[in-house]
Amino acid sequence: MPAVKILFVANRFPYPPFRGDKLKIWNLARRLSATHELHLITFLENPDDAQYMPELETVFRSIHLVPLPRWRSALSCLSALPGSMPIQVAYFKSAAFRKKLDAVLRAGSFDAIHVQHLRMAQYLEPPFRDKAILDLPDAFSLYWERRRQTARPWYLRWFENMEYKRVAGYESILHRYPINLVCSVEDLAYLREKQPGANIELLPNGVDTAAFPERKAGSAKAGRILFTGNMDYAPNVDAVRYFALEVFPEIRKTLPDATFVIAGQRPVESVRALAGPGIEVTGFIPDLSATYAEAAVVVAPMRFGAGTQNKVLEAMSTGVPVVCSPLAFKGLGISEGQGVVQAEDTAAFSAEVIRLLQYPEAGHELGARGAAVIRARFSWETIAARLESYLREVAAN
Repeated sequence: MPAVKILFVANRFPYPPFRGDKLKIWNLARRLSATHELHLITFLENPDDAQYMPELETVFRSIHLVPLPRWRSALSCLSALPGSMPIQVAYFKSAAFRKKLDAVLRAGSFDAIHVQHLRMAQYLEPPFRDKAILDLPDAFSLYWERRRQTARPWYLRWFENMEYKRVAGYESILHRYPINLVCSVEDLAYLREKQPGANIELLPNGVDTAAFPERKAGSAKAGRILFTGNMDYAPNVDAVRYFALEVFPEIRKTLPDATFVIAGQRPVESVRALAGPGIEVTGFIPDLSATYAEAAVVVAPMRFGAGTQNKVLEAMSTGVPVVCSPLAFKGLGISEGQGVVQAEDTAAFSAEVIRLLQYPEAGHELGARGAAVIRARFSWETIAARLESYLREVAAN
């Protein structure tokens, strides 16, 4: 079929791909560029990122960068406080970006436009919006609804209640886009209920199965429990603190030699403070596949958030068994036992981890089922082909 000329409108500079929003757009664009003509417009928040332009130029025919210093975003957020715009959206509000995007759109004759994140939905207007897809990492209002229900200091609760109401109202913008995509079956059901009549479809997150191959037998270290993720992201911070302070002590009562490894970039002080007997905080690790290979169990004890947890998909790809909270499980769209088991509370979580540590053969069988599911349904090649069909649909219209 003929190639499609596609403009990616991204909220983050998509390289290096070490976080969810960068990871997704980079892996999808890399695969689509083999048969389609891709162009990119995005913000440059960190001037040091410009060093990665050669990598982006292997994928995108043209790249348009608009500087977004943090002080400007902070002013935008402050000016939005009296209004109704979500602070998350105000952070990325930029007259310079709007002007640049308008020029690119009028000069480009694009067949389809990929708009990444609810934060960027503010920029597309007719007639260009008629050929655009709004690709959401998750149901943002569901994320904020769960976040505000978690025990927090009063000032954070105040902000989270305010932001939830603003985001829930702002999501009506989905009705203006011909196709909206979301990455988990749970978020899909939630948004279809909250925004009836909007065209919302599923585009799961994926895994680079070459970067996360199924590990060799015998590579796991006995008693090694692993959590991965960006460690300045609030749901991850809450999850590791909960596990380290409440679940892990219960595990050590039965297995005193068990270890808990927290692997991820930019650990905040409350995470670094967890390091101690049996607990290691690594900071950034460039090759996580080797870290997964050494884990006996991966845990995802998420208590708030939304979307699909990439950490779970990556662990499944390498064949490591995963124990996760119901919240982390619901968005996956798989059956229990396909690489993952759920644990409802602290007692169940510690019991499942202990079982998998004491009976490694059971963990091996569980992990092997997960690796098979990933290769059948969650490779980036499969996900990119699905996005391609949506892009062709808006291009045809």
